[in-house]
Amino acid sequence: MLRFEQISYLFLLILVPVFTGLYFLVQYQRKRRLRKLGDPALIGTLMPDYSQFRRNLKALLLVSAILCLVIAIAGPQSGSKLTEVKREGIEIIIALDVSNSMMAEDIKPNRLEKAKQELSRLMDRLENDRLGLIVFAGDAFTQIPITNDYLSAKMFLAGISTNMVSRQGTAIGSAIGLAARSFSQQTTAGKAIIIISDGENHEGGVEDACEAAVDKGIKIYTIGMGLSQGVRIPLRNDAYNRDFRRDNEGNFVITRLNEQMLKDIAAAGNGHYYRANSPNMGLNEMLAQLNNLDKAEMDYSEYTEYEEQFPVLVWLALALLGLEYMVLDRKNRWLKKIRVFN
Repeated sequence: MLRFEQISYLFLLILVPVFTGLYFLVQYQRKRRLRKLGDPALIGTLMPDYSQFRRNLKALLLVSAILCLVIAIAGPQSGSKLTEVKREGIEIIIALDVSNSMMAEDIKPNRLEKAKQELSRLMDRLENDRLGLIVFAGDAFTQIPITNDYLSAKMFLAGISTNMVSRQGTAIGSAIGLAARSFSQQTTAGKAIIIISDGENHEGGVEDACEAAVDKGIKIYTIGMGLSQGVRIPLRNDAYNRDFRRDNEGNFVITRLNEQMLKDIAAAGNGHYYRANSPNMGLNEMLAQLNNLDKAEMDYSEYTEYEEQFPVLVWLALALLGLEYMVLDRKNRWLKKIRVFN
C-alpha cells in the first residue's frame, strides 16, 4: 500500500503543466519571430546545427525531474508490515440504480453523477465500518463485495455508468435480496442497506425482499433521486447537439421520481426515506441513524510499518537533471558525421 506523509505538497504538481505550457508558449513565440525574418525552410539551412528534437528532449527531462522531486517532497511510503487489528463498526451495502433514467438532469450534473459524488463523500466519513456496493437496473450485480478498503471502493465507484447493466428496469427487489445475502454471516454487527434510486419502472418482489431482510435484522434506507415533475432523459452531453431518449412511437420518454414507493420500502425495512433535494442528499441525517446501530468487533488488516520511498525519486530526479545538462541544444558535430544507412 502506498501513502504520502505530506500529501498536501502534491499541490505542487501544478508546476508540471505550468512549465510545459510555458515551454510551448516560448516555442510558439520563437517560431513567429522566425517567420517574420523569412522562409522557415531557408532559415533552417542557415542553422544546420540547430536541433528541435534536442530542445524538446531537454524540456521533457526537466519536467520529469520536477515531477519526481514534487512526489519525493510529499514523502511517499510503502507498507511493509501487515497487522491484524480489531475495531468496532457496522456493515453497509449500497444499492445504486444505474438505469437510463438516472441520466436525467433534474439534479445537477445528473442523478447518477450526483449520487456518485455524495457516495464518495460518504466513504470519506466512514472509519471502522465495512462497505459493499451493488448496481442494479433490470438486474442486480455486486460491484464491490463487503470491504473496509474505502480507497478501492472509491475507484470502482468512479467507473460506474448506465452501461454496466444491459437489461433496463428498476429491480429493487432483486437488489435488496442480493444485498441481504452479501453481508458477513458470522458477525453481530448492525447491518444496513442504502438504496439510491428514482424508483421508476418498479418490477415487483420488493415486499418479500424487504420482509426477508428485516427477518435477518437488516435495516433499509432509501434515497430518492430526481423531481416528481418529470424531465426528459438526455442521450448526449453535447450542449450543441442534444437529443433525448424516445419510446417506440417517437415520443420523448419522461422520467419522474417515484417517491411513494421509496417511502414504502424504507417503512417496510424499518429505516428512513431521504430525498436528494439538498446538497448532502440527506447523508448527514442518515449517518446519525447508522451510528445508532449496534456495533461489533471486526477484524481488519492494515499496514503498521512503512518504508520511505523518496530517496529513489530524488536519485532519479538528479539523474534526469544530469542527463538534461549533458544534452546540448545543438547537434553534435562528431556524431552527425556517422551514417548508419548509406
